[in-house]
Amino acid sequence: MTALAPEHATMPVAGRLGPEASPAEVAAHVAEAARQIRIQDVTVVHHAGAGHIGGDFSAIDVLATLYGAVLRITPETVDDPERDRFFLSKGHVAGALYTTLAAFGFLPVADLATFLKPLSALNGHPNRRKVSGVEANTGPLGHGLPVAVGHALAARLDGSPRRTFVLVGDGELQEGSNWEAMMTAAHQGLENLTVIVDRNHLQQGATTEDTNDLGDLAAKAAAFGLGVTEVDGHDHAALVAVLSAPPVVPGRPTFVIAHTHKGHPISFMSDNVAWHHKVPSAAQLEQALTELGADRPAGTKETS
Repeated sequence: MTALAPEHATMPVAGRLGPEASPAEVAAHVAEAARQIRIQDVTVVHHAGAGHIGGDFSAIDVLATLYGAVLRITPETVDDPERDRFFLSKGHVAGALYTTLAAFGFLPVADLATFLKPLSALNGHPNRRKVSGVEANTGPLGHGLPVAVGHALAARLDGSPRRTFVLVGDGELQEGSNWEAMMTAAHQGLENLTVIVDRNHLQQGATTEDTNDLGDLAAKAAAFGLGVTEVDGHDHAALVAVLSAPPVVPGRPTFVIAHTHKGHPISFMSDNVAWHHKVPSAAQLEQALTELGADRPAGTKETS
């Protein structure tokens, strides 16, 4: 197949299934959205000549689950004060967020072709003043979680049922500001806050264990007063169940360790630290698109 330039590519805009949908139908809906998001994301990164595709592909299943089945927010309610909030603390995977927002109608699909171009709203880090659906400017690691804690506290002071979700990288947790924020969230009893860790064990240049080992992350988070649960970060049914559930511990923030693989599910990217911010060549793009089934219609499954 020949990869289309992003300005000529199309992506079906996924809506939300109704309450009558079964868990299996919801999981399949999210899985197909995630596949389409990956197809577009790898294409725009290739044509932009920059991006963080490994981290993008690590986080896309979480993002697709949140926007496709969990967050109480739609393109029509993006400015509603009672909307749920999502913060991408690992802001360098902005490409995955933009493509997810486009997949669910918050951003025109055609805008993805401008990714990282001069004067584009789609910068290397998300900007809330330029992109609908972005709640905060992120990129400096360790900033997103403290901001999310402030929003969760504001919701409680407002007497609002709105929830706050934040996605952090595991390497990012080496920043002390995150632990100060978690300690505050636990002290304040912010059960409306869910922290999701993209636990792929890789950061720029090396593993987290070789850089600054996080040790027993679940035990550490629990010791800071959070309710901890773990999930396969690429299992859409499991993600929907965990992220839609009540707080793990009533009266405490929830800390979800999502076990993922950098570059998932592409054979030459998966668990390969070189793909932290490597750009796929034309041949690698073609291989990735083939592995993602880009030549089959949306909504169909690969047959054996």
